[in-house]
Amino acid sequence: MATLMSLVALSIDAMLPALGEIGRDLGVERANDVQLVVTLIFVGIAVGQLAYGPLSDSAGRKPALLAGLGLFMIGCLFSLFSQSFPMMLTGRLLQGLGAAGPRIVTIAVIRDQYEGRLMARVMSLAMAIFIIVPIIAPTMGQGILLVADWRAIFGAFLAIAVATALWFTIRQPETLPVDRRVPFTLSRISSGFREVLTTRAALGYAVAAGLASGPFLAYLSTAPQMLQVQYGLGKSFPLYFALLAIALGAASLSNAKLVMRYGMKALARRALAMMGLLSVGFFVVAYLAEGHPSLWALMVYLLLVFFCEGILYGNLNALAMEPIGHIAGIGAAVVGALSLVISIAGGALIGQAYNGTVLPLVAGFGLLGLAALAAMRWTESGATTPRS
Repeated sequence: MATLMSLVALSIDAMLPALGEIGRDLGVERANDVQLVVTLIFVGIAVGQLAYGPLSDSAGRKPALLAGLGLFMIGCLFSLFSQSFPMMLTGRLLQGLGAAGPRIVTIAVIRDQYEGRLMARVMSLAMAIFIIVPIIAPTMGQGILLVADWRAIFGAFLAIAVATALWFTIRQPETLPVDRRVPFTLSRISSGFREVLTTRAALGYAVAAGLASGPFLAYLSTAPQMLQVQYGLGKSFPLYFALLAIALGAASLSNAKLVMRYGMKALARRALAMMGLLSVGFFVVAYLAEGHPSLWALMVYLLLVFFCEGILYGNLNALAMEPIGHIAGIGAAVVGALSLVISIAGGALIGQAYNGTVLPLVAGFGLLGLAALAAMRWTESGATTPRS
């Protein structure tokens, strides 16, 4: 499951060192437009997972996931042979539509076997393994660029997807028995959607997850501009990116133990409050430095807020899925799509506001972190779900 989840991170993070080169080769005029290479894959994931959830409920988890891997491979070919920026974006959109299969079906597979705090623990352990990819992916991309051009990165994606598909086919048992499958009908799908959207806990925690992760998406799309250009890190960018990714992994490992003692809600509330307060304080520091605080100060701030993000991911998703386990496929699809659409909207606004300073990103972490905390408060003010 961790390997399949990692395919999404790999297809994003390994591209980051090459964004500038892609923009130059394909004639991108506005520097901020190259962020679409990252944003479009998230758009594809948000749209695609609405289909994979119901498909996995009717055909089984394995066929749905393998169909997604196949579409991801087609997207890799589009990007590999692209001669224009629109063709590149088409390939990235297809990669996102395909990657939605592994992203959403893995959650359903885990939910088939676990629930509540145990599910949060398993998700956190998977995330801890998954986080190795963001640590090494930019270095992998930078290494490929030393011996080939950016197209070779997509060739590597294609090879990894083929190997992962073979591994999954051979090693992973089907977790949805035939007697638990339901027909793929529009009426059943629409009723599932209505149930998720009218279940206060599922809706509220999905909104909170989307708001909390929006600034992180903005960071992913602006990191090359901010760290490589603004701070002049150049080819050492992957090292700093890896250091920040370690904070996410450490948080996931910590959460796997802490959640069994303190519960998902308490940890998520504290992480959101810390993210908001840290960002308000650092915004003042950054503003006084005219949007360009020292690199060490920025790294300390980002390490702390990324630790908060690592605590939030497994807990908020598990909380959203807790009351809808009986429709895990559709539930995971709707929760995932809703939270991702909110993340994309917030992340795109923050990313396009990038002006050569860290102020838009810091403000985004602060405002959306506090908004996510408010969404949690709203959810729990009318919640009827058991203590988690």
